[in-house]
Amino acid sequence: MSDSLAKVVAALAPRLIEWRRDLHAHPEVGWTEFRTAALVAERLDALGWQVAVGAEVVDAGARMGVPDAGTLAAACERARREGADEAWLARLGDGLTGVVATLDSGRPGPTLAIRVDMDALPVAESEAARHRPKSDGFVSRHAGAMHACGHDGHTAIGLGLAEVLVAQRSSLHGRVKLVFQPAEEGVRGAAAMVAAGVVDDVDRLIALHLGLGCDSGTVLCGCDGFLATHKLDVVFTGQAAHAGGAPEAGRNALLAAAQAVTGLYAIAPHSAGPARLNVGRMTAGTGRNVIADRAELEIETRGATTAIDDYMRERAEQVIAGAAQAQGVGYELRCVGRAVECASSPGWVGEIAQRLHGLPGIDRIIDHDARPRGSEDATALMARVRERGGEAAYMIFGADRPAGHHQPDFDIDESVLAVALRALAEIVEAVGDAA
Repeated sequence: MSDSLAKVVAALAPRLIEWRRDLHAHPEVGWTEFRTAALVAERLDALGWQVAVGAEVVDAGARMGVPDAGTLAAACERARREGADEAWLARLGDGLTGVVATLDSGRPGPTLAIRVDMDALPVAESEAARHRPKSDGFVSRHAGAMHACGHDGHTAIGLGLAEVLVAQRSSLHGRVKLVFQPAEEGVRGAAAMVAAGVVDDVDRLIALHLGLGCDSGTVLCGCDGFLATHKLDVVFTGQAAHAGGAPEAGRNALLAAAQAVTGLYAIAPHSAGPARLNVGRMTAGTGRNVIADRAELEIETRGATTAIDDYMRERAEQVIAGAAQAQGVGYELRCVGRAVECASSPGWVGEIAQRLHGLPGIDRIIDHDARPRGSEDATALMARVRERGGEAAYMIFGADRPAGHHQPDFDIDESVLAVALRALAEIVEAVGDAA
């Protein structure tokens, strides 16, 4: 690493923590990241990046799991009250909360994209005194929402990288794109950015995450263990009736849902690899003496490959349709999230690993790891880049955590923010060296 780059990163380290804590205190769940997106766009524009937002980078029709209009309007108004720039808010539309910033070096070279996600989770944050965000004054100010997965840290790293690359612009080649993605949780957002074409010109892509089972000092350069998945919402609609007086007049939506759950868990596994199915939520009925006329299920399928997950989804749809028919009720099924399989590119992973040796704060470098780690929205972006002849890698920067991801006590080792920033800046410079 050059002395100038090291100095720039060291000077930014306190600001990375400041940005992360500000974002942590103002969490916004998927498609409501109005304050976060506006803040990101404003800062990158001021640095001289070419900034595109809203409909320029998000295909509205390709979004999944979008909140209702009232929820979006309330979130936008809250962002306005919390200081979001009005001009940027106006460009984010009704939840088109993506930001893509491009820096052209003016010299020949490839286009390298770095993807970071911005959304929080619908988790109520711990108010315990031992929880550092609480004790240090940056606990969530939004009831029922928190950054319980580290996306606040990802966004802070993206902001820091924007400043570092401007300072090091004379040593860059080609173009760098920073992709700030909304709605990663529930795998709802990447497909809409793919549909908008934001990575169609990308030669190399890195998606990053903090933690994910790795401790501080460890960097995983190519994670290949993400499962393909579908997130499905089902509503059964029947006919209410008095359970004692006229049960035959009813059409029992609760019974259809229960029958569906039993059938879903009886789906045969696939011989080609691991498959998963879970019914995470079931609600139904209005009272003990009323035949339930409405029942809701929240379901997910997963598979080691996209083909296996598609098999699970198709079988699930057949089971749901059969249960509805058996009970004489109607049903509506919506896909509210989806991710595909995609492995990291071995050659690109090897180049990344080579550039990390000797960097401060990195004690262990792992090239590839294919252990199952749930699912990841970035696979849609990775797959698109690879389909068009480019290379992609999913990097994990280890970070010590007092609790697991998606838990109320989640927090991250903030010293890793500067470590990740240094590593990414070094990788970007290396791409320029190769050019």
